[in-house]
Amino acid sequence: MSSDSTNVQWGGRFSESTDAFVAAFTASVGFDRRLYRYDIEGSIAHASMLGKVGVLTADERDQIIAGLQAVMADIEQGAFEWSVALEDVHMNVEKALTDRIGAVGKKLHTGRSRNDQVATDIRLYLRDEIDHISAELTRLQQGLVNLAEQEADTIMPGFTHLQSAQPVTFGHHLLAWNEMLERDHGRLRDCRARMNVLPLGAAALAGTTYPIDRQFTADLLGFDGVTENSLDSVSDRDFAIEFGAAASLIMMHLSRMSEELVLWTSAQFGFVELPDRFCTGSSIMPQKKNPDVPELVRGKSGRVFGHLMSLLTLMKSQPLAYNKDNQEDKEPVFDTVDTLAGSLRAFADMVPYIEARRANMKEAAIRGYSTATDLADYLVKKGMPFRDAHEVVGQSVAHGLAQGKDLSEMTLDELQQFSTTIEQDVFDVLTLEGSVAARDHLGGTAPAQVRAAVVRARTRLDQRGK
Repeated sequence: MSSDSTNVQWGGRFSESTDAFVAAFTASVGFDRRLYRYDIEGSIAHASMLGKVGVLTADERDQIIAGLQAVMADIEQGAFEWSVALEDVHMNVEKALTDRIGAVGKKLHTGRSRNDQVATDIRLYLRDEIDHISAELTRLQQGLVNLAEQEADTIMPGFTHLQSAQPVTFGHHLLAWNEMLERDHGRLRDCRARMNVLPLGAAALAGTTYPIDRQFTADLLGFDGVTENSLDSVSDRDFAIEFGAAASLIMMHLSRMSEELVLWTSAQFGFVELPDRFCTGSSIMPQKKNPDVPELVRGKSGRVFGHLMSLLTLMKSQPLAYNKDNQEDKEPVFDTVDTLAGSLRAFADMVPYIEARRANMKEAAIRGYSTATDLADYLVKKGMPFRDAHEVVGQSVAHGLAQGKDLSEMTLDELQQFSTTIEQDVFDVLTLEGSVAARDHLGGTAPAQVRAAVVRARTRLDQRGK
């Protein structure tokens, strides 16, 4: 056995040291040191509670809190030496505390276990990260809403099956993206509310015999309440899985947005222009301007989806209560946070500067016979059964394809050869402007409705900070 390993914090029951490779293999300090701030905040609250209930004297409590604050300062100043032999962030911090203030530091762990300690740390960490991610999501939505207002009258083709279907406004399309993100924001807040309960006090799995005051600790740490079953408190990571699911849905929506931006910036579409600072060129093709940010965000979605599956698989076969498997929860969570926050920041920075190429959008809408449904609706309003109207419009489109004409470019005589029901007023609905303006109802694409939706969306976003 190697002498490099030491089990100074828990080795009393063991007759030999842990193998050096096993010590390194099972250690988590290489990544869970990221939780140091939350570990120390939780420990300060725990020490305060132990002082309140009389387990610690006031002097012992104060020494521990001052020592923990000093350890925090060392870490933040880069003066802290992390040890793999001490396994994780918790034991590294506790050892540093004991080295600093002596034996009284060993009393900090009274009435708790690393099991409930880490469950608390991750909740504290994720709570803060959700707040940061929510702020970035809000910033992206604000950019979308502002751009939608600017493009409320800009006509573009709406698609189904990536085929031109009906004309819409670019502002309406941007607000569709905003609706996706609005639901995502709601899921994040729901997730945060469910995870914001304190597991500390569950100890290893059964609670503790000390007269702890869990609600006092919860209040100090800003939790809404405490968990109600000690076994569940230390063993489940469903709150992390729920965050992973919410993050995956956000990344899925960002990926859909990315796909459209990639298409729209291509020469084949030419609908939008992205700022140069969010694109790159080619090493051999000087004409290229590649939409790297949307492409990379589209690719990163798979990474976050994979972390969700990893967390689900991690949890699916674990018996109650805590198992070492749960050490594997942190890296997927950390990378999900980093990937999601980075993707949202990139989009929030980029979206306000998207430039619509309005002439290209309008020309594409004309080419696609996107007012065909308007002609069918016109005929139905004149008394024709819809199936018959569908047939008339199909014949009209076939004629237009043969002649190279849009419906709005045909003469009245041309249209009347397919139905004498068609009269001069048909041209009021065959123009792109007439088509979008006619859809003037809640949720419709009419410019007036887009502007009204912008007001509602902006009001919702403004209320988030209140």
